[in-house]
Amino acid sequence: MISTGSYRATPLPKHWPRRVRSAIVHAVSIANVALTATQAHAENHFSARTRLRATNNRLQRQVALFQEELRIKDARMERLPAQRRPHYPAIERLAIRLSRRNAPRTRSATLGKTERRRF
Repeated sequence: MISTGSYRATPLPKHWPRRVRSAIVHAVSIANVALTATQAHAENHFSARTRLRATNNRLQRQVALFQEELRIKDARMERLPAQRRPHYPAIERLAIRLSRRNAPRTRSATLGKTERRRF
């Protein structure tokens, strides 16, 4: 979803006329409004199955956003030298280990190598 003010960061060719770029940004904004209205309608639908599907879709999008945030954070931490990375107190290190141990199998399998390296 495009938030307010993010249209400036939308990569559009510079040689396009300003009217065309503005029209594309407006079209994307209208599509965003339409999707949001449809999602809101589905979440308030009388059918329990439709409400459940809408909630599931919303949660899947939220998880995808969290995964992207983690990917960006992990990429940033990999670029930092070990001396400049954050140092966690013992309680926080334990919480990190427990959360990784309780992570779903597919995620913990990919973290195995990096977990051995970090702790």
